[in-house]
Amino acid sequence: MMKIGIVAAFVREGSNTEQVANWTLNYANGRNDEGVTYELVSLKDFDLPMFGTTPTDAQGADIQRWKDTITGFDGYVFVTPEYNRALPGFFKNALDYLQPEVHNKPVGYTAFGGLGGLSSIQTLRLINGEQEMADVRTMVTFSLMADFENFSVFKPNAYHTDNADKMFDQVLTWAKALKTIRD
Repeated sequence: MMKIGIVAAFVREGSNTEQVANWTLNYANGRNDEGVTYELVSLKDFDLPMFGTTPTDAQGADIQRWKDTITGFDGYVFVTPEYNRALPGFFKNALDYLQPEVHNKPVGYTAFGGLGGLSSIQTLRLINGEQEMADVRTMVTFSLMADFENFSVFKPNAYHTDNADKMFDQVLTWAKALKTIRD
C-alpha cells in the first residue's frame, strides 16, 4: 500500500490554499489508484515555532508530530500559494524541520498565484533537492485571475486535469521505485 501526503501550505481558515488542497485531494481520490491512499496534511494543524528558536513543550510535541506525520508517507504533493515570488515563509520554516523524514521520496507540486505559483515551485525544487527528495517534472499551476472567481472562489478550468493526471502518475511511479531503496 502506498500512502501519498497532500501537504497544504496554509495556516488560516478560509485560505485559497485550503480550496486548492481540497481540490487536489478530491482529484487524487477520484483517480481510484489501486493500492494508494491519499491524505491531506495542513500546516494549520501544527504550531511550529521559527526554526532555531527554543520551542515550548507544546511546540516541541508539535514538531515531533509534524516529523512523524511526514515520515509516514511514501511521497507528497505540496500545495502552495505564491507570495512575493516565493513560497510562504511558514512553509519554508516547516520544511526546515524535515531532513531524513523525506529522503528518497518523490514530490509533486500544485501551486497558484498571479503567474500560477511558478516562482514558489522553483524555490521548492531547490529546497527539496537539498532534502534529497525527487521532484517530478509535471506540475499543476492555477492562476488567481483565471481559476478563481473574484480572486477568492476556486473554480479551476478543466484543462488542468491533464497535468494533474501526469503529476500523480509521476509521483506514484517514483514512489514505487524509491520505496525499494528505503526498505
